[in-house]
Amino acid sequence: MSFTDDLEAIILLVIVAALPAFLYLTWVRSGVNGFRERWGDLLSAFALGAFGATIAAALIEAALLTGGTSLSQAYPAPEFSFLNGNSSLGTLFLICVGAPFIEEGLKAFAVTRYADQMLRLVDGPVFGASVGLGFGFFETFLYGLGAWATGGIVAGLALIIVRSLSSILLHGSSTAVFGYGYAEGKFGASGSPAATHYLAAVGMHSLFNALASLAAIAALVGVAAGYSDALSVLGLGAAILFAWIGIEYVRSLVQRAQFPGALAAHPRFRPPQVRRTGGPSS
Repeated sequence: MSFTDDLEAIILLVIVAALPAFLYLTWVRSGVNGFRERWGDLLSAFALGAFGATIAAALIEAALLTGGTSLSQAYPAPEFSFLNGNSSLGTLFLICVGAPFIEEGLKAFAVTRYADQMLRLVDGPVFGASVGLGFGFFETFLYGLGAWATGGIVAGLALIIVRSLSSILLHGSSTAVFGYGYAEGKFGASGSPAATHYLAAVGMHSLFNALASLAAIAALVGVAAGYSDALSVLGLGAAILFAWIGIEYVRSLVQRAQFPGALAAHPRFRPPQVRRTGGPSS
């Protein structure tokens, strides 16, 4: 193929990966009544999730994978076998435990960069969705790029379409859940809503990855003989359904956050302290 053909293929992959993410973000934002978040701020959050959190996650996970594999080989004890990235157990540990904690942590950090733009409770899940959808877009594009490089444009597009119905939605919804908790804390809810919602996001991510890896998990415990294809289809279908339930839940969070007194009705709500300026200190 010529350079022009390659460039056209890459541009097509970018468009097909980005379009669903922007449509999902538009859909989430459309649930906000009255004044809506500025597109400039949301696109900035989208870009930070895409090119900041995604690249950082890839580097950290690669380092952990390399370090864990080296450690398990240097100390081949059973308790270190889950760190071996060359083993099925090590791969599943990274997918279902390591990646959810790392990626949700990096996306959560990106959301906190927009604290000043969060003027209401509802802004939290919208900015969270923007960061998460950006992450999902770029991750999906990279996977599609790899599939195109090894299997051609049809393989790349097919993988992107499947992930657009599943992984992109998962990233958007899990980070939106954190954004809601972060906004609760910002506007005065007591306790640790950001921490608890971060753990909820990790749980969502981990469950999604486990569903998508159902066949591999079944094989690991020795019950997949003769059923791997069926379990793969079942797991993918369950993961897609879970992702759509997640984004629907985000829409409900957006609606809930706009009811008068939504935050004040929180059982642990404490009014935020108002800082006085210009007067004598007490």
